[in-house]
Parts: sequence; C-alpha cells; structure tokens
Amino acid sequence: MKNLKLLITGFFLLFACMMSAQKIFKVEYESQADIKVFIVDYESQADLCVYYVAYESQASKPGLWYAVDYESQADKKVYFVEYESQAGLKIYKVQYESQAGWKNNSKSHLLDF
Repeated sequence: MKNLKLLITGFFLLFACMMSAQKIFKVEYESQADIKVFIVDYESQADLCVYYVAYESQASKPGLWYAVDYESQADKKVYFVEYESQAGLKIYKVQYESQAGWKNNSKSHLLDF
C-alpha cells in the first residue's frame, strides 16, 4: 500500500513537472510559429519576464524558458518579430531566475501547455 502511494505521488509529480516545462524553439519563419514574440526594452512594457535556463528541469514556472535544439522537442514554437505591433506576446529578458513571471496574466493562455 505504501509503495502504491509513493508510485502515484511520483507519477503526479512527474506529470506536474512535464506540464510546467516551457521548452521553446525559435523558428525561422513567422508561418511556423505558435506565438509571435517581441523583446521590449523595459520590464514595464512586458507581458512576461523571461529567464533562459540551462537545463530543461529548471523550466518549472512561467517565464523560465529552456531553448531546445529541435522543433519536435518544443512545447511552443516562437518567432521573434521586428516590430512590437506584430507580436502576440511581449517579453523582457531578466538577469535572475527569480524575476521571471507574468506581468500581464491576460496573455497566459498563449503559453498553456
């Protein structure tokens, strides 16, 4: 009985980690993208503050992005646009992991995995 509880708990923890991972692939063409993204100059302009993590396992909350090498590995494919008006999501790159997260929760549906 105890082993079954541990197994179920482990399964749900693994599932929760998989659901929250934000694996991102940068596509070459706008038509390939799930989301069009613009990088803003100031945090106050952003919908989401983003910190790129070194390992997939670190991408455990909104704004912690892990860049994958292959499109098939990605949760979302992004295209970085040249003009703010073209973007569905505005991001600001932060220096510290703790700064990552939503500034405009109304856009959170764009990154639902």
